[in-house]
Amino acid sequence: MSEADLRAIDDLSRADPTTPHGVRWEALSDRVMGGVSVPTLARERVAGRFAQRLTGRVRLENNGGFLQMALDLDPSGRAIDASGWTGVRLLVFGNGEDYGLHLRTDAVQRPWQSYRQSFVAPAAWTEIDLPFTEMVPHRLEAPFDPTRLKRLGLVAIGRAFEADLSLGWIGFYR
Repeated sequence: MSEADLRAIDDLSRADPTTPHGVRWEALSDRVMGGVSVPTLARERVAGRFAQRLTGRVRLENNGGFLQMALDLDPSGRAIDASGWTGVRLLVFGNGEDYGLHLRTDAVQRPWQSYRQSFVAPAAWTEIDLPFTEMVPHRLEAPFDPTRLKRLGLVAIGRAFEADLSLGWIGFYR
């Protein structure tokens, strides 16, 4: 695939946890809803490359159950048009567990709503393509519209487990 077929959201090539567009990654967890899961999010070297690494134990007490590394796609919070792309490409290194890509558009009104797709993060750097056509609405009626994309999250969710997910590159692909 040529460079013209890719557009980096964050190439994670430097130690600074800010994207080339000036947006910082943030860690979120079920603690916003009374849960007890605690995330750690750090920019560090993983298997020879800079990565954004999410670790922590996902716990289900108090109706909890998620850890997330999240990113607004535009510094002003406006929606971007990703309709010229097929989907999101990730370069990940993990612990063999299931994780999720959660996308938010300006149609998403509640914190628990998103468009979701799951993936496995193996214990080796692996490219994963997640096409927009396979995004599943979660707790909302509106179909996914890539012209209205605002935010993305990589999420450890839904069961008690040790999360260890490193992101080495994220962007759009054709």
